Order: sequence, then C-alpha cells, then structure tokens
Amino acid sequence: MKLRRVVVTGIGTINPLGHNIGQYFENLEKGISGAAPITHFDASKFKTQFACEVKGFDPNEHFDRKEARKYDRFTQFALVAAKEALQDSGLVGPEGNTSGDIDLDQVGAVWASGIGGIETVFNEVMNFAKGDGTPKYNPFFIPKMIADIAAGHISMKYGFRGPNYCTVSACSSSNHAFIDALNLIRWGKADIIVSGGSEAAINPAGIGGFNAMQALSTRNDDPATASRPYDTGRDGFVMGEGAGALILEEYEHAKARGVKIYAEVVGGGMSADAYHLTAPHPDGAGAARAMQEAFKDAGISPEEVDYINTHGTSTPAGDIPELTGIKAVLGDHIYRVNISSTKSMTGHLLGGAAAIEALACIMAIDKGIVPPTINVTERDPQIDPRIDLTLGHAVRREVNCALSNTFGFGGHNSTVIFKKVND
Repeated sequence: MKLRRVVVTGIGTINPLGHNIGQYFENLEKGISGAAPITHFDASKFKTQFACEVKGFDPNEHFDRKEARKYDRFTQFALVAAKEALQDSGLVGPEGNTSGDIDLDQVGAVWASGIGGIETVFNEVMNFAKGDGTPKYNPFFIPKMIADIAAGHISMKYGFRGPNYCTVSACSSSNHAFIDALNLIRWGKADIIVSGGSEAAINPAGIGGFNAMQALSTRNDDPATASRPYDTGRDGFVMGEGAGALILEEYEHAKARGVKIYAEVVGGGMSADAYHLTAPHPDGAGAARAMQEAFKDAGISPEEVDYINTHGTSTPAGDIPELTGIKAVLGDHIYRVNISSTKSMTGHLLGGAAAIEALACIMAIDKGIVPPTINVTERDPQIDPRIDLTLGHAVRREVNCALSNTFGFGGHNSTVIFKKVND
C-alpha cells in the first residue's frame, strides 16, 4: 500500500511566551524567558517558587462562564490552541463555524496530555478533606479531569466524527499524538487530524510532587535564568503550561483546498529505554533508536537534517545522554546542524512540550529562524565544543529538515521529523 503524504496546514498555541502563534514566534526569536514567581497559588513554603505560567489568561475571554466551569485548565488551553490552528487552516471561520466543504467523518482529533486535569483532582480532593466525610463531589469532576476529555471537547465543539482519542506517555505524549495522527492519515483512516497537546500542572500537587522527586530547579533568586540546558549549573527543569496545536492533513486534500502548507511530517520514531523509572539511559541508546526509527520511517538520511529541537530539560541527568544519542546517529554531521532547547525559554510543558516544540521546528522551516538556547553561562565541559547549541541568539539559516525529540518518565522516547514541502 502506498502511504499518503501528510502536511501541516494550521498552527496554534497558548504558552508562557504568548497567547497566539505570532507572540510565541516573536518571543522565541528574541530569546525571552517565560519564568517568573508563581501566581496561581501561594508557593512560599515550596522548594520551588517559580514556573513558566501562561500570563494574563482569562478563560472568560474565550468561553462563556457556564462553559468555562466545565473545563479543566488543560482543556481550556487545548480549545484555545485548536481554535487558532483550525482558523489558520481555513477549516473554521472567524465565528467558529466549520467549513461546509469538509467531510466531518474524515476529520479527527488526537490530543495529548501527560497528566490531564490534575488541578481539578487537587481541588476536589481538598474540598472533600475540608468537610465532614460526606461526599460532595462536583458532577463534572471526572469529565473535567480525564486526560482524553480535551480531544473529546475538540470533536464535540466542531462536529469532527473521525478518530478521537488521547495519547498519554509522560513528556513524549504530544510526539506520540503526532505519530498516531500521521499514520491515521497515511493509512486513509482520516483526511485531517487536529493534533497537539496541553498541560496545566502549576498547582500545589504538581509543583509539590515534582519537588519531592528533586526534578525541579530551585533557583528562586533568579527564575528567568533557571532553565539552563547544557550549563554546568543546571539543577532541574522549570514547570511550564499551555498548549500547541497542528492541523495535519493529507497532501492532495490540502492542495485541493488551496491552503498554506507549513511543512510536511515525514516520519516518526519511538523506543523505550527499559532502564529506569525517571532517568534516561546514560549512553543515550534509547534516544538514538527513536531517531533511527524516525529516519527509517521518513526514508531520509540523518545528513538531511538542518535543525534539532532537543528534549533538553536542564536536568543534570538528562541533557548529556541525548547529545550522545544524537552524535551516535548523525556522526560528524552533528557539527553542521543547529541544535537548541526551547525549554530554556518556555519551561517544560510535560505532555504538551512536544507540541510547542514542533511549532518551533515549523518556525525554523517556514521562516528560516532557528530559536536559541538561552541562559548558558558556563557550557558543560562534557559537551563537544564543536556542537552548535545556538547559544544566546537566534540564527537565520535555511532549514529544509527539522527534528524534534521528546522523552518521558518511564523511558518513553519519541522523535518526529518535519521537512519543507517539495512538490
């Protein structure tokens, strides 16, 4: 069976650097940090008191009050990002109406979240604990917190009747969503998939839980520089929140609609470390396998890659093995590639991370701008000095092929490759 080609025809986001694609791309290029003291709750007694929050977000600007109360914050983010992407693709009009020319049976939603409605769970359990033991749970408790509900709401809002589900694989979740969406379209199971991921875990349970694992940076004196991948002083990741959305569409279907094509999704790879609960394999073997599988799936060689958006979380254990894996796959071509970790600016969106990092890859392809890695004041001496980590400032170069890595607790590794479309 000949596989169908799959392209990106719409993009949308809300994240710590902006409430839409324009703001996000502008601040990525500028190298802006999204980290600041936490405002969602009183974090004064927590080891980590800062995060990369979505600033100035008012759900009532996007939903009526009754509707907003039915959504956990992660679902609100999903709907905002999906709407922008759908409008960008021409599938949805300015008033939110779906195009009448689209077969809704052939449009699906494959959405990701690593944790889902953790804020809803926390609030409901705390409310119960404050009472006399009588259960008085909100009837929307379960429908708000389950991780698949964002995909469900996207389909219900726009009437999409194609494949609809959620991928949950910790920080690899969004890349797994993209790979599933890619294959569903390739195999003819759908013509269009709304895909991406969202997360909203900046609350006492999220921050406290990751603090207990000693996973978060505690650089409370200078939050803006706390996310510092590849720096000798890195001490953990910075929590982020938000969403990113891509409209993936069959190539001929997109051409017939006459819409802008941002990039082609040419392949995806997945693997498991089978090593440790939270730490990556120190030799980067699992990461290397995911990348090798992605190149095999795409039918291209590693020498075609121009830019790699790394997982690059700013953890002492994680950053070096990934570069080791990249070197194992690319060989000397690694010295001709721009590499950067945009988590240095956005923080780590957990299950939503790959979604906004895919957008960074698309920016590199569409605009010829490679976003930087910021906050590196003393480069880790373990890193080969010939590797270009795109430190401090964005770089303008032609990018025909970009690769995005994300890895998750449990040893989940995922890689997606995007290319400039050549007819």
